[in-house]
Amino acid sequence: MDCEKAESNMVKKPKNRTILVAPNRNHAKAKKIKLSISNDNKNKKYKFDKKKSLITNIKDFISHIIRSILNFIFQLLFWIILRVSVVLFLILGSSVLYYFSILPEAKLLMDDRLRGSVTLLDAKGNVFAWRGDQFGGKVSSSTVSPYLKNAIIATEDKRFYTHWGISPRGILGAIRINLREGRKPWQGNGGSTITQQLAKRIYFEKKGSFERKLKEVPMSMAMELKYTKDEIFSIYLNRAFLGSGAYGFEAASQRYFSKSARDVSPAQAAMLAGLLKAPSAANPIRNLDRAQSRGNLIVGLMKDQGYLTEAQAIRAKNNPAKLSQTAADMVGGYFADWVLSSAPEFIIKDANADVIIKTTFNKSAQLAAEGALDTVFHNLKQGSDVQAGIVVMSPNGAVRAMVGGRKTGLAGSFNRATQALRQTGSAFKPMVYAAALENGFQYNSIVIDEPITIEVIDGTYEPQNYSLTFDGEVNLTEALAKSTNTVAIKVSEEIGKSRVKAIANDFGIKSNIPLVPSMALGTAESTLLEMTGAYAGILNKGMSSIPFGLSSITIQGDNESLLEHDASNSLRVINEHAANQLTFMMKQVIKSGTGLRANLGDRPAAGKTGTTQGARDAWFIGFTADYVVGVWMGYDDNRKLTGVTGGGMPAEIWREVMLRIHENEVLKPIVIDEDMLINELNSKNSTKFINGIFKGLGNKVKESPGSNFILRLQNLFN
Repeated sequence: MDCEKAESNMVKKPKNRTILVAPNRNHAKAKKIKLSISNDNKNKKYKFDKKKSLITNIKDFISHIIRSILNFIFQLLFWIILRVSVVLFLILGSSVLYYFSILPEAKLLMDDRLRGSVTLLDAKGNVFAWRGDQFGGKVSSSTVSPYLKNAIIATEDKRFYTHWGISPRGILGAIRINLREGRKPWQGNGGSTITQQLAKRIYFEKKGSFERKLKEVPMSMAMELKYTKDEIFSIYLNRAFLGSGAYGFEAASQRYFSKSARDVSPAQAAMLAGLLKAPSAANPIRNLDRAQSRGNLIVGLMKDQGYLTEAQAIRAKNNPAKLSQTAADMVGGYFADWVLSSAPEFIIKDANADVIIKTTFNKSAQLAAEGALDTVFHNLKQGSDVQAGIVVMSPNGAVRAMVGGRKTGLAGSFNRATQALRQTGSAFKPMVYAAALENGFQYNSIVIDEPITIEVIDGTYEPQNYSLTFDGEVNLTEALAKSTNTVAIKVSEEIGKSRVKAIANDFGIKSNIPLVPSMALGTAESTLLEMTGAYAGILNKGMSSIPFGLSSITIQGDNESLLEHDASNSLRVINEHAANQLTFMMKQVIKSGTGLRANLGDRPAAGKTGTTQGARDAWFIGFTADYVVGVWMGYDDNRKLTGVTGGGMPAEIWREVMLRIHENEVLKPIVIDEDMLINELNSKNSTKFINGIFKGLGNKVKESPGSNFILRLQNLFN
């Protein structure tokens, strides 16, 4: 007992001792080491072990020190992490509660478009184009095809129904991929869940950033608390952008496959799901092969995750989704852009309602125009960048088709049919003769084709014919058929340039027309649409035919139109007899004049060629009883055309368009009293007095606004 007490006292009062330690027997000198020795198990200080050598004790001592330091660091880190975690948890919880409080009801998040869509219908009421943000109607996770639902989950978030809004595994995996591919951690693959994608689309900017990722986390968790999984998925279905202006899977399904999202097949569902990550690059309208390839990849994911059987996957891959016939044949982009530019801005751009525009568009005519252009240009040398435009319209001005350029069909492309101001050349001459016929001239009036000199302000103007020859006496019909320049200028100067300009303006050519002698030769600029509309007025018995493409505008779901085309704005430009004479004259252009290549055989047609000075623009515009077609050719940079005149390729394109749009159509005459006109043309008696006046004019004319003395003399002798 005494020994135990003594030992107990020694434990309670440890003493420090100085011990001489000889590390080895050959060591000459002992070293003093002062160590603290304690038998107290609660004391963590190093305990010297007499049985170990000095070196071993030193190593143990160092290890003890390192362990103590690491233990301290770990305890410090644990203390910091614990407290930071508590703070972060409080911040996260507060953020989640805040976002939870501001989230609206699920049904209010189904359609987030800032503006409504525009659906364009052709003359038969069929959809041919969309513009704006298209929304096909609300769908839910229970109303869409199960294939579509599974395709989205397989490719976007396979743990959607088990996670709580975020996927740490997915985020870390995405960071690893981004770094491996040389991107910043938050650029490229985002590892986002469907809930995170939805949070990003609704509330945060699309550009990837660390700050945005941090905000997504509490928002996603709040959405998981606020809504059911099916509600989140339904919102996602309705707000996803899937290319071509389609928002939501219903709109995309209608646009690409012309069917509801509830009816899509596995292959179609996979293609739609593939658009989530690449709505432009994998757009089937622009790149069907890429869209199908991505769709097949998703079919494989669906099979791997048990959503498709082996047989279903093989069948889907062997029969990839294709565009519906409506989507595949989607044409008329230039026409659609033009119609929208002419519609009231407050309806099209400022309204948030979905708008339906009924147009005059004719899909068959459009395909005919595009096909004709491709056919004629097929023989051009490869890589030619010459451009062309085509306008097809009815006699009343209703535009049926429009081609604004070659190899450029995207929405918003420069439209050479409506936006390009180009010199009209001899295509303007019918306006000169329309003014002449309205002011007393006849189609068989005789004029001398001879060299002329016109005094102008800064000298003289001596126009030449294209052939560099002169034919002497010619009637107006012959002069127009051969496109004789001197006669057109003589007539213009005689009746007055201001009258010619007024007639052209009334027929719809609103572009600036300078009052100079060369005006008669088409040195003024105009658009193909204006020129074609002016020719439609000639076919329309001298009544103006202002081009239009918009028939009516309605709000989707309403029966009453907001706006309808007003057909009462047509006005009389020239009298009907003058229009008939001019039509007869223009028929001879195709029968025996510069427009021989435009001849349609048995089908009556009239038109006029046009080639500008320097051959930078080439035109052919003409009509049958049913259609007016205008064709322009030229370079965007105004280069000279090589070997091209209005009677060449433009006339060939015009003919090809006309043959296609009249296929299986009944032959119709252009209603004029042609037999009487032919007899009068051969007679020449009715214009004998006028012939003498023209012969007396000589070959020198002063520039003036026009004397109109022929008309006064006619009235005097009538």
